[in-house]
Amino acid sequence: MEDKKPDTEQPHTVSRRGFLGASTIAGAAGVVGATGLGSAIMTREAFAKAAKDAMANATVHPGELDEYYGFWSGGHSGEVRILGIPSMRELMRIPVFNTESATGWGLTDESKRVKGDSAHIHCGDAHHPHMSMTDGHYDGKYVFINDKLNTRVARIRCDIMKCDKILSIPNVQAIHGLRVQKVPHTKYVFCNGEFRIPQPNDGRDLNDPSKYFTMYNAVDAETMEMAFQVIVDGNLDNTDADYTGRFTAATCYNSEEGVTLGETMRNERDWAVVFDIHAIEKAVKAGKYTTIGNSKVPVVDGRAKANSPFTRYIPVPKSPHGLNTSPDGKYFVANGKLSPTVTIIAIDKLPDLFAGKIKERDAVVAEPELGLGPLHTAFDGRGNAYTTLFIDSQICKWSPADAIRAYNGEKVNYIKQKLDVHYQPGHNHTTMGETRDADGKYLISLCKFSKDRFLPVGPLHPENDQLIDISGDEMKLVHDGPTFAEPHDCMIVHRSKVKPAKLWTRNDPFFAATVAAAKKDGVNLEQDNKIIRDGKKVRIYMTSMAPTFGLNEFTVKTGDEVTVVITNLDKIEDVTHGFAVCQHGVSMEVGPQQTSSITFTAGSPGLYWYYCHWFCHALHMEMRGRMMVEA
Repeated sequence: MEDKKPDTEQPHTVSRRGFLGASTIAGAAGVVGATGLGSAIMTREAFAKAAKDAMANATVHPGELDEYYGFWSGGHSGEVRILGIPSMRELMRIPVFNTESATGWGLTDESKRVKGDSAHIHCGDAHHPHMSMTDGHYDGKYVFINDKLNTRVARIRCDIMKCDKILSIPNVQAIHGLRVQKVPHTKYVFCNGEFRIPQPNDGRDLNDPSKYFTMYNAVDAETMEMAFQVIVDGNLDNTDADYTGRFTAATCYNSEEGVTLGETMRNERDWAVVFDIHAIEKAVKAGKYTTIGNSKVPVVDGRAKANSPFTRYIPVPKSPHGLNTSPDGKYFVANGKLSPTVTIIAIDKLPDLFAGKIKERDAVVAEPELGLGPLHTAFDGRGNAYTTLFIDSQICKWSPADAIRAYNGEKVNYIKQKLDVHYQPGHNHTTMGETRDADGKYLISLCKFSKDRFLPVGPLHPENDQLIDISGDEMKLVHDGPTFAEPHDCMIVHRSKVKPAKLWTRNDPFFAATVAAAKKDGVNLEQDNKIIRDGKKVRIYMTSMAPTFGLNEFTVKTGDEVTVVITNLDKIEDVTHGFAVCQHGVSMEVGPQQTSSITFTAGSPGLYWYYCHWFCHALHMEMRGRMMVEA
């Protein structure tokens, strides 16, 4: 094994590794690392001991609770996962864009209403979960998540941890980067259309890329309706918002407006697009916008070629990826991807940029070289930044303030430490790091490859989420965690910010439409157990209380459209019931005090048992009934 040594003569030099990171491994626990360039070097033994101590501090013992909630995107599963941090225990999965049989998501009438016009789509590609804010602080109200595959944005209520709204974004394709407005509150959810398409995309101009474009999108966070869209040059990748409420920014890796790999890589510099949200709002309010096709969404032109007052295009090195805002509100950081550098943009210079008092390059205050493949940057609230180096398979800890000093000619080493991770890190996030409350305790590195880190499970490998202690001067790896199906991103919020409900309330809007339908049928959901036949449509109303259903049997006919509505009368926390019908694809969750409904077609004549499939009672196995289907 090779010991790492600081390069004091060339402080910006970084090691070049193979694609899957032939890393130096230090310590029996698999902790790996390199100390800060120019700083004292820890021995391998000392580093292993420090990492072991950090692991002990991160242990959550039986009966103890985690300090943080982590909201993970489920990637190709289309869901959001909740993990406890620092234990890294998976606590819950929230189905969003997928179909999930344990809860009945995508099967129940309530979930189909939430999915709306996309209810027939049973998959998604969930990327960026982010929580709503008030004055730059998490408020525990909503988590938003995008579906790149099907161009959708969804909202999760944090009181019940259920998705309650899904919006298909018009006029664009492939929603990628997503962030929330931080100040004064989350009025908008900002999201990027990544792929350029003809406008309108109605079958014309398919082979004329000069007619393609994409847009920056703002979604009203409360109504979950479109607020406005901004046409841009090039494409859009990742985005973030400032702490004044006026500016947002997004990276572009295809300023060439190409359609092939070679075409998208011609330019040595692409750009970060800065948006003046206040100017856009003013134009929309004044009616100075257009619409596209059948969509009524206000669209303004933000292209530089149109001399737009709404945008500025700041040149940054080749193919930037992540765009992150420092918690002190001073900087946007655009991450280079195909350049070893990141670009620091001073937010306080943006008013002068839009006023024409300075040029785009004047807003750039540093371009520090960090290593190969910088993708995303996180912050600890103590003046340090942490950038993932995809090709180097490292986390680079560095000082933006020192990088700016070096950019201005001072001899200062801005790189504090590099830590090997396994392997190819994409997103990384610090505890509370996307808010004013960044506390610098832990960092998550979401590694795209796991290779030799876990037991082999076939050609498809899990990915590797690594938890790193950043509370001291040295980063220390404290946990490896295998995870499935490309969990693209995550966010970490202190448990004090989240107040989940223990029971459903009977007036919850989540099942309000079902309650209204029952009222029309003259049914009291908390008391009645009855069958209503309306031609070939049959509605079965029943209660549940451990360990019985309100109806032990019901009879329908082959081909009937059967709707079963169940109200759980239990008022005890965690006593959830289920409802499943054999050989009919019927499965749903009914939480305490919840009403759930599901509609299906009665199959061939015969006897079919229905039963509770969420364990609820010592007599859980006896909680069942008969559905008799007559010819």
